Amino acid sequence: MRQFKNSDEPFFLAVGFMKPHLPFNAPKKYWDMYDFNEIKLPGNMKKPDGAPDESMHNFGELRNYSDVPAQGPLDEEFMRKLIHGYYACVSYTDAQIGKVLNELERLGLAENTIVILWGDHGWHLGEHDLWCKHCNFEKVLHTPLILRAPGKKQNLKTNAWVEYVDIYPSLCELAGLAKPFHLQGKSIVPLAENPNQPWKEEVFCRWIRGETVVTKTHTYTEWFNDQTGKVTTRMMYDLSEDPEETVNISEKPENKKLVDELSEKLEKHIQERDRLVIP
Repeated sequence: MRQFKNSDEPFFLAVGFMKPHLPFNAPKKYWDMYDFNEIKLPGNMKKPDGAPDESMHNFGELRNYSDVPAQGPLDEEFMRKLIHGYYACVSYTDAQIGKVLNELERLGLAENTIVILWGDHGWHLGEHDLWCKHCNFEKVLHTPLILRAPGKKQNLKTNAWVEYVDIYPSLCELAGLAKPFHLQGKSIVPLAENPNQPWKEEVFCRWIRGETVVTKTHTYTEWFNDQTGKVTTRMMYDLSEDPEETVNISEKPENKKLVDELSEKLEKHIQERDRLVIP
């Protein structure tokens, strides 16, 4: 940034922070921000009722560490220590982000620099008896996204649904650049003016063979056979009644109409997504 300060050229700087990714190591002062004795385990530490096996995994990313058993449940105290470490790493990363933003201010670059802060995925801390990511549950699909842009209102919050594919067109609009033809997202810049305006009715997520549509009220996921392309299994959760996704309701007869509607949305999205071929 100090080099950019002395240049008249526009700059794009991507800054990546590994934490709070594994391993959960951070300076002691960040661990000391949290009292281990007050850390509690989540209340829904079991596989959702009726959830397909495809929705679960053995969180191999965590089990690769030497002090984690290769199979079976984790010790309760060890799980609380993991949560403690995750909290410490989040605060540690917050501090590093603060250093970058403070330097932007100190260099006088903040007044004409667009900043987007986002996370690449959510994380399980024992919910559903899962750790890490690698699945299609809402806690893993839900990520942070913060935008600050010169001339735009500050300290606004929106409940609008946005997706990773929306970041590229947003940066193009804010920087006054032409948007490439292949973009599939929608600029979120209008939300910086009116965060409560009508927006997307649903967003889409994918993990390997699992395709998910998320609406204001439900998450719906289908898994597909690689050879035939046919749906092999599915799950659906009512986020308004069951925000922790504890009961799969996709097979309940009374939900057939909604399942069909969400499945149709998913099929249309996949077709539109896969239709775009970049030479």
